[in-house]
Amino acid sequence: MEKNKTRDMVEEEEEPLSPCSRLFNSPDFNCAIIVTMGCKVKGNPPAIIEGLKHTLANHPRFSSILDMKNGKKGKPRWVRTKVRVEEHVIVPDIEPNTENPDQYLEDYISKLTTVPLDLSKPLWEIHVLCLKTSNAESIGILKIHHSLGDGMSLMSLFLACTRKTSDPEALPTVAVQKKQFGPSCYTGFFNKIWWLFVGLWFILRLVFNTFIDVLMFALTICFLRDTETPLLAKPGSELKPKKFVYRIISFDDVKLVKNAMNMTVNDVLLGVTQAGLSRYLSRRYVWFSHSSKEALVIYVNEIDQEATPKSKDLMRRIRLRSAIMINLRPNTGIEALADMMAKKSKCKWGNLFGYILLPFSLGLETDPLEYLRRAKVTVDRKKQSLEAVFSMAFFKLILKVMGLKASVVLVRKVIHSTTLSFSNVVGPKEEITFHGHPLSYIAPSVFGHPHALTLHFQSYENKVIISVTADPTVIPDPHKMCDDLVESLKLIKSSVLERGLYEMEV
Repeated sequence: MEKNKTRDMVEEEEEPLSPCSRLFNSPDFNCAIIVTMGCKVKGNPPAIIEGLKHTLANHPRFSSILDMKNGKKGKPRWVRTKVRVEEHVIVPDIEPNTENPDQYLEDYISKLTTVPLDLSKPLWEIHVLCLKTSNAESIGILKIHHSLGDGMSLMSLFLACTRKTSDPEALPTVAVQKKQFGPSCYTGFFNKIWWLFVGLWFILRLVFNTFIDVLMFALTICFLRDTETPLLAKPGSELKPKKFVYRIISFDDVKLVKNAMNMTVNDVLLGVTQAGLSRYLSRRYVWFSHSSKEALVIYVNEIDQEATPKSKDLMRRIRLRSAIMINLRPNTGIEALADMMAKKSKCKWGNLFGYILLPFSLGLETDPLEYLRRAKVTVDRKKQSLEAVFSMAFFKLILKVMGLKASVVLVRKVIHSTTLSFSNVVGPKEEITFHGHPLSYIAPSVFGHPHALTLHFQSYENKVIISVTADPTVIPDPHKMCDDLVESLKLIKSSVLERGLYEMEV
């Protein structure tokens, strides 16, 4: 009788996996998120364990085991379980006099990408490294399986586990982008005419852009592939150890450029990425035409050199795109997540996303600001498209009609046909503390997907952390790529200052 009661409790608390979570748990698409936290104080594992007992351990996903076979109709499910937090906090034995701590950290994270999470317990763990590096007194590494949630939801959950350093009882403050809709100077009849015109124009552009994007998505599934460049992944790249490197840049520099050019932060970071990738490719490789037919021939060139007009022209013809996951679920606020963990209340959660294919414009521009202008045109156009909604609906339909294997094949086809993953996440405005550990930086990224390159930008306080995740068999020098991104921002900022555009700052 007691066994039946226990079984009923388990059945009552089980929940089926969402289609996106099933995708992330397929053998060919096993993704996990890594969040590296630089701490300003020495690591205190007991304090972290105690803090996690009152936060993550109370979240339904972080206190559930993945059951792949025994759900209703044999479908995978989440089953609630008792969490032993001590089993999820790992403290490696590190020699106090490590010669190169930064290299040790890189190697440690790289090894984590080869070790799967234990399916017999909830799919998350945190590694506490008592290791002093260039930018931190100790390191925390949070490893979470992607099936537990999308990137935005998991970042919000992470922030809900933190508090302001200046006020230990207060949650972090995250900037919210203000949206503006047309001029407010028109009133009455003229205002209605204006909005009617704007509405019709918006619908026409939305329909046209969506049609073009869906068509390009279909062509990508069928045959359209990015140009063969040194950044394109090789078969099996998702199974190889990844290299994680990062750089910290000034958020004030990014905002100066943003205000001067009347753009968003995302526009600026995308422009910096286009400039950085252009520098990286042009420095290491020689491009020229072969025989009578123009072709792209790649030779490793270890010496920096000036690009020829022919190489500039060929670089502009490169098709290089990013397959970007767009969260389609309204983001749960930090306050709601904090209440859920503290009071065990309910709020919406899960993976719900679609893909968009974002083209990158490469080329060695004499005017650094041209990268920003091109980025803004691309982003503004993508904002007026329902590509993400259509891609989500399409993959859900394939999953329902043809099954998980067919859906995985199509998603892998899209990712294999593109070059990189790109994301930009807004972080706290002030310094935050993670269970007694003030943080100097936060560097999140993801691995397990079939891309050789992932670029992630994370704002935190007055900084932006650039995270580069690379397959070293494809990209052997990710540090140089980071340097190119940093140098590109410097050149863009210098160009803004030279022209006096910074006076436009508001």
